[in-house]
Amino acid sequence: MNSISKKVYALTLSMAMSIALIQPAVQAAEAVKPTATVAETIASKATQTLQQLGYIDGTIESNTPITRAEAAVILQRVLKLDAPASLTGFADVLASDEAAPAIYALKQSGLIQGKAKGYAPDAPLTRAQMASLFTRAFELKDNGIQVVYSDMKQIPAVHVEDAVRIKQHFIIEGSAFNAKQSVTHGEFADALYLALGLDVKSEGLTPLEDFFKQPAQAGFQMSPDGKHLAYLEPWNNRMNIVVKENGQDKSVRVTSESERSIMGFGWATDNKLLYIKDAAGDENYHIYVTDIDGKNNKDLTPYPNTRATLIDPLEGVPDEILVAMNKRDPQIFDVYRININTGEAILAAENPGNITGWLTDHEGKIRVAVSSDGNVSSLMYRESEDKPFEPLLTTKLGETFAPVMFTYDNKNIYAISNLDRDKSAIVEYSPSTKQVTKTIFENKEVDVTSFVPSKTKGTILAAIYETDKVNYEFFDTDFKKLMDDIKAKVPGKEISLSSISEEGQVLFVSYSDKSMGTYYFYDSVTGKLDKLADAAPWIDENKMSDMKPISYKSRDGLTIHGYLTLPKGVEASQLPLVVVPHGGPWARDSWGYNPEIQFLASRGYAVLQVNFRGSTGYGKEFLDAGNKQWGKAMQNDITDGVNWLIEEGTVDADRVAIYGASYGGYAALAGLAFTPDVYAAGISYVGPSNIFTLLDSLPPYWESERNMFYERVGDPEKDKELLTAISPLFHIDQMEAPLFVVQGANDPRVKQAESDQIVEALRERGVDVPYMLKTNEGHGFANVENQLDLYRAIEKFLNRHLMK
Repeated sequence: MNSISKKVYALTLSMAMSIALIQPAVQAAEAVKPTATVAETIASKATQTLQQLGYIDGTIESNTPITRAEAAVILQRVLKLDAPASLTGFADVLASDEAAPAIYALKQSGLIQGKAKGYAPDAPLTRAQMASLFTRAFELKDNGIQVVYSDMKQIPAVHVEDAVRIKQHFIIEGSAFNAKQSVTHGEFADALYLALGLDVKSEGLTPLEDFFKQPAQAGFQMSPDGKHLAYLEPWNNRMNIVVKENGQDKSVRVTSESERSIMGFGWATDNKLLYIKDAAGDENYHIYVTDIDGKNNKDLTPYPNTRATLIDPLEGVPDEILVAMNKRDPQIFDVYRININTGEAILAAENPGNITGWLTDHEGKIRVAVSSDGNVSSLMYRESEDKPFEPLLTTKLGETFAPVMFTYDNKNIYAISNLDRDKSAIVEYSPSTKQVTKTIFENKEVDVTSFVPSKTKGTILAAIYETDKVNYEFFDTDFKKLMDDIKAKVPGKEISLSSISEEGQVLFVSYSDKSMGTYYFYDSVTGKLDKLADAAPWIDENKMSDMKPISYKSRDGLTIHGYLTLPKGVEASQLPLVVVPHGGPWARDSWGYNPEIQFLASRGYAVLQVNFRGSTGYGKEFLDAGNKQWGKAMQNDITDGVNWLIEEGTVDADRVAIYGASYGGYAALAGLAFTPDVYAAGISYVGPSNIFTLLDSLPPYWESERNMFYERVGDPEKDKELLTAISPLFHIDQMEAPLFVVQGANDPRVKQAESDQIVEALRERGVDVPYMLKTNEGHGFANVENQLDLYRAIEKFLNRHLMK
């Protein structure tokens, strides 16, 4: 194994397997319909634009009905269809008729149907007929938005699906379809304008698809012997593992996953790879093994309703790994020793019921366990596996003592700790004396989050902490020189190390706020730098926007940090704003390339990211300041950021939206419910709407964290009044802005019911809520086709409510 610790390797792979919780509605009908002025503006712009493009004539009154023949002529122009040689087929459409070439061109292309006796070219086009025309002409597919028309039963069966497609793709309000209603020239122009995407298109824009393409290549890892490189690459629209010899171009794809992308992988031996994936977003991750030629692919954890997490790849035992699984009891994880050749799993450590984490020493022996009831945690230790665990120390909620790895002599423990301090530090702890023997590094401003160990030198090379960006505190001059040499070779970029071999070969990725990253192989002995791949070579960094670190004071005096991204080349004055609260909420936003943020900025929006109280990284006092403040002080921090930008003149107060996922989705709902005067629109993506049902449906393997949720969010019994007050579901009467709701049907953390119930409640009020539900997704969309459906809908939704 390379000199970056196997613990870091195991941690990286297990982190990919266990992503934390809450981290891919329109109101009263009269309140959410576009005003007459807005509707007229859209229609007017649509007509003018289509006239300029030569698609429609400028001599017809927009409020007069459009005939079937006139619609055919316009569509032929738009689609550039050639007329067939023979203009026959309809008894009432003669070859000499002016519209005949267009009608028969559409018929030849399968866009219109009709019996030989007649097409009725002079009859007014109905809304149902227009829906079918547009669905076929523009190949509108099901994008998952749940459409309910109040007059669904009155829509002819042949047109029902097409009526649904129109609403799915145009993101239009209104509960009635009015299938038989005649379409005016203006309405046809407006619908065509939306079908062509002209509402969101402008010259020079980076295509939406470019932001959300799968990486060209990503996640390069070197084999333990340094002879091979493995990485992820798209195949059949899913990320799969590819292997090639180091220094060679020829590669072999070793996996062929077509339903779900591989979530993470790592080397098991010089010739075998481990990888993880779930099914349809259920987060029951399985661990698989494959040879580097793609043979002998095996599911090592083939148990139903079971989640597996890698504990240790067992560097010194080539044929075995240690894996935690909840197959015996869905609430707790036992440790199994699995033979990667045969798949045989032997129980290595049985969980008595309260163990939430395990740690091995450098020989692969399980010697540390962490027990927890959610609030109180104990560090358990044993000298050897034949001895019982004994408690070393106990922490309460807010205190952190997280064992990361043993020292290389297997005697002491390196840990991240905030005991007796506000900010987390790296410490070395002696189990024999039950004391911290030294504080290796602390920072007075932020938590220290990680470190770089070296097996070769038997020590820690650097500490890692994050202010506005990631920083290193170096303890080793050779490592500092290596990092300085690397940074000098990729000026203007930040560096993230993947691995370092004992021979000084380095895999790393350079990145920025405008670049997804470039992978390099660097030989520190010869100084030779080889570029392996750009993750997204189609992204033009010159068109991307700066992510600027910002800070401001909350209304009660806390310093709130975050990031502001402004549209490139636009004056920072009276801009529309999209606030994007992070998930977690016990997490934080970081500086770097974020496709969502860059996409929004490219569409003309200022984008605000806020590390509100309750976010991690800023010490335990700041974290604890968020306790029982969902929808209250945490939400105020976001609102204060919006008001700060309005007061600065950067943002137009009438054009502010809030969009978030998971806890960020909750914040979007809370923003619309509790501060309805602030937001013009909101998007809740896998966001909880009712804290009672959220807490009642925690995944079984989070049961040990229930008390923590009760302390940080609220107890359903003791804090019933609080939870009622902060649950947006119970305050929908206060919502005034349009809402778009997004959900994965298999989400194990924020169940589908969270979105169903608020959508249903609003619809009962007569509010038409765009609701995108994907049946093959979980807590965020992983499949690229679903991501594209989502962002296309978001683009139209925000454009309609912030740009018109």
